[in-house]
Amino acid sequence: MTIKQAMVLAAGLGTRMRPITDAIPKPLVKIDGKAMIDYALDLLVEAGVEKAVVNVHHHADQMLEHLRGYRRLEVIISDERERLMNSGGGLAKGLKLLEPGNVFVTNADLFWIGERAGKPSNLRRLAGIFDPCSIDMAMLCVNLEDTTGHNGKNDFNLSADGKLNRYGEDSQAPVVYAGAIAMNTAFLGDAPAEPFNLNLYFDKAIARGRLFGMVLEGHWLTVGTPEAIGEAEETIRRYRTFA
Repeated sequence: MTIKQAMVLAAGLGTRMRPITDAIPKPLVKIDGKAMIDYALDLLVEAGVEKAVVNVHHHADQMLEHLRGYRRLEVIISDERERLMNSGGGLAKGLKLLEPGNVFVTNADLFWIGERAGKPSNLRRLAGIFDPCSIDMAMLCVNLEDTTGHNGKNDFNLSADGKLNRYGEDSQAPVVYAGAIAMNTAFLGDAPAEPFNLNLYFDKAIARGRLFGMVLEGHWLTVGTPEAIGEAEETIRRYRTFA
């Protein structure tokens, strides 16, 4: 299956990245000379995505100018300047700008490196396991030891059959949510119009036994603080050296 549309969550305030984000939005912070959101968009393009909604709020004018210059896919803006909708509300609002059907959902400040050339990418593999008849959300996950910039906490337990449940003390296969999902727009068809956290729908999928996960290949990076920029760039250089 090829998923051809996506939503990129990019409207956050980036408060932990201050003072850098006093002047620019977090998705435009450059890592190794490249804006973070461009890493996310490029991964979507490689997976076959042709159209992506991006929500904007903080320093929205800068985001709009940057995205006008991104030519590898069609970008549609979901404007949250008047009201920040949180992760779930932002997604529900943005999905209304896409055709009903399967979509990727990604974060603008999370990405990965180190995929093997000539092999299906992580997003293509994620699309391959997603079946809306039996899965509400297929979530890309990562082992804690394959992360840079993360807070050290696991999010879920990945069972042998691919189902995800919340991480607990007795979890046998703990994983971190890597910020990418394959899903169908219909799953958020009953979403409230108010701001809400996307965890609400993670828990809904878990309760239905329909949240599934897949461990990514490579190394995952999250850049939440100014100090994390250097850590991420060092990791990228290390992987480039051994590529």
